[in-house]
Amino acid sequence: MSEIDKLRADAMAIFSAGLAAADPKAAVRRHLRLRGDTLCVGDRSYSLKDFDHIFVVGAGKAGAAMASAVETILDDRITAGHVTTKYGHLDAVNKIVVHEAGHPVPDEAGVQSTGEILKILQQAGQKDLVLCLLSGGGSALLPLPVDAVSLAEKQDVTRHLLGCGAAIEEINAVRKHLSQIKGGQLARLAYPATLVTLILSDVVGDPLDAIASGPTVTDPTTFAGVQEILQEYGIWPATSEAVRRYISEGLAGKVAETPKVGDPVFDRTQNVLIGSNIQAVQAAAAEASKSRYHTLILSSLIEGETKEVAQVHTAIAREVLNTGNPVAAPACLISGGETTVTLHGHGKGGRNQEFVLAAAVALDKVQPVVILSAGTDGTDGPTDAAGAICDGHTVARAGAKGLDAAFHLREHNAYPFFSALNDLIITGPTNTNVMDLRIVMIGDA
Repeated sequence: MSEIDKLRADAMAIFSAGLAAADPKAAVRRHLRLRGDTLCVGDRSYSLKDFDHIFVVGAGKAGAAMASAVETILDDRITAGHVTTKYGHLDAVNKIVVHEAGHPVPDEAGVQSTGEILKILQQAGQKDLVLCLLSGGGSALLPLPVDAVSLAEKQDVTRHLLGCGAAIEEINAVRKHLSQIKGGQLARLAYPATLVTLILSDVVGDPLDAIASGPTVTDPTTFAGVQEILQEYGIWPATSEAVRRYISEGLAGKVAETPKVGDPVFDRTQNVLIGSNIQAVQAAAAEASKSRYHTLILSSLIEGETKEVAQVHTAIAREVLNTGNPVAAPACLISGGETTVTLHGHGKGGRNQEFVLAAAVALDKVQPVVILSAGTDGTDGPTDAAGAICDGHTVARAGAKGLDAAFHLREHNAYPFFSALNDLIITGPTNTNVMDLRIVMIGDA
């Protein structure tokens, strides 16, 4: 096996270790334990004798897996449940109904499923316990628009935001204010029941109000902020008249704001973060160290334009080769988080594939370096790939096939580029989502 082949194989093994650490079932079992009639959740305990019913609701790419884990713990104590997940992200459940719906753009199936969740919440009373399961993708999978705005109009705003490079927090702020359930409003609907939420984070820094658009926590965003976001990205004139009118009515106080700090609907709530990107990053680092690489975690909080982030990573790789800083070769640099792509072309790909393509261009003929970037959910953009992998030979290999790497990068067309090289990473749905993992392998020069 050549050195590059070994670096590639090790990069895949390191990614797999990070992915395993993001397993949602294990995360649920770590934080939800049943001891007799006492349910222990995080640092709190609940006597199940105090509740007449236990209802389970939720949404996200890990929704079915989390629901399956909850069923193994609570079994026939569950009265009813309904969880929404992305198409193809199913798991074994018996009592909890799992409904598939569209992501990242919400669809009518998501509206219907959220309506079923609403019916369950409306059943819950003061002597009931509601368990809510939230994970990445939950925002798009809970699309119950306000009555004044249609699903198609909300879809249109979502598409504009996704295409202009808006941060996930900005996208969610808009979604919250066009929703009946996001931004703390699920807690409002569940009140006065006791509400316990288990959260698997897909947002940089793990702010609970941003994960799945924070349906069970206080919402710091406002109608004024939403209008500012839409204006900043030039989207305000392109949105429908109904959306502009509704936001304007919110600014005028004619529509109620999302619930804020001090609202009594949060008096009977508990929110528990059960998994995040840093756990996947640390597990990947442990695997790299076990394989005798000098390992450095760059950050689990990486954001920014994908191509620019790739330039920084490749610059550090070259520094390792040239000076042995910040770690000596053989080395493994690991980062997590979630970058954004501002679209100009009409290609096919995703932020991880674009990261690797930008890295391949920057590292053309630089040896021995391998770079991998992939989403822990198994999906990168609107493709069936989780990401891609490259090395210093990638541009030359592509050229031999008549592919211009720089052109494909300009057109955001990474998917067919890496497909032709057999360098796509395809995992299939992983039933989890804690953002992305980027792995930079540097061999002995």
